[in-house]
Amino acid sequence: VLVDIPTTRVHHLSFGAITEQNYVSVRVRSDDGLGGVGEASTIGGPAWAEESTETIKAIIDQYLTPQLLGRDPRDLQAMAALMDRLVRGNRFAKAAVEMALLDLVARSLAVPAHRLLGGKVHDRIDLAWTLASGKTDADIDEGEAKIAARLHHIFKLKIGAGDPAADVAHASRIAQHFSGRASVQVDVNQAWDELTATRCIARLEAAGVALIEQPVARHNLAAMARLAQRFEVAIMADESLATPTDALQLVQQAAADVFALKLTKAGGPLATMRTAAIADAAGIPCYGGCMLETSVGTAAYLHTFAAIGAIRLGCELFGPLLLKDDLVTRPLTYHDGAIHLHEGHGFGIEIDPDKLAFYRRDRAPRVALSSASTST
Repeated sequence: VLVDIPTTRVHHLSFGAITEQNYVSVRVRSDDGLGGVGEASTIGGPAWAEESTETIKAIIDQYLTPQLLGRDPRDLQAMAALMDRLVRGNRFAKAAVEMALLDLVARSLAVPAHRLLGGKVHDRIDLAWTLASGKTDADIDEGEAKIAARLHHIFKLKIGAGDPAADVAHASRIAQHFSGRASVQVDVNQAWDELTATRCIARLEAAGVALIEQPVARHNLAAMARLAQRFEVAIMADESLATPTDALQLVQQAAADVFALKLTKAGGPLATMRTAAIADAAGIPCYGGCMLETSVGTAAYLHTFAAIGAIRLGCELFGPLLLKDDLVTRPLTYHDGAIHLHEGHGFGIEIDPDKLAFYRRDRAPRVALSSASTST
């Protein structure tokens, strides 16, 4: 089911601005009446990566569902391998289905989903918040409010859309403002070439920025390696890292100091665990990324991240906090600068059918009644 939910504010990235977030909500049902849920979301549709919610739905409906029906959902590895044989790429679509299968199987065993991934090593994960208004004073005010509410002590700035010098000045002022009280990192979303990145990162490092995410194009691992070697500030791979194969190449080329993990870009929880294992073996810390999921996808991410010891630099599972509404009956738990593990069977969440009915894209059109109308 395609779902669209507005955001609480404009969310600026290097390739555009978001006022509404798009999702594919997936439910699988077993013959004994149990159900499991999953979700895939895209930020800016194909502007960020190759998939959009429309293509995700088409792949699931036309190519995955007909071959998965009737199979045993407990064979999670076999189901993942089958999806890889049926469809090349399209990892977001596979991830949404695999999440739902994992949720279903955990519910059938009456255990939390993280138990099927080896069990939890985290009960809570430090939570970053993205300051993405594009306006320095507004971002500072928003950050102060988050600190006062004890929600966040890590802030990420989305830069790269404008003039590099202006972006650096913006990020530097914010980093200096929060120095000693909060960590500030920047996400360039591949917007710079290597020369621009070298010039800008030097200034950002001097201003106290703690981490630089994906400064150059995802395929330019040689540039990522040179930047990681040149600067003390951590260079994090996001778009450069999707599959376990990508992780191996990044390790071999020493092209990143930190890995950003995302279930959807990896192809599901199982592939995310394999990617994290490579990072762990190489001594590379991980950060829990997101695609601005609702509480459905966020819970799937959280149960997976809770089972990954290599996640040592926090996460950004704040998607539900950026949305004007959610799809679940009970919200996730955020306090004291962290997101806390939501226990229960499966992912521990339940979809609110009324919310889903309202936000699904194919819902029946609503007709507002005029106060002047008296006829029946």
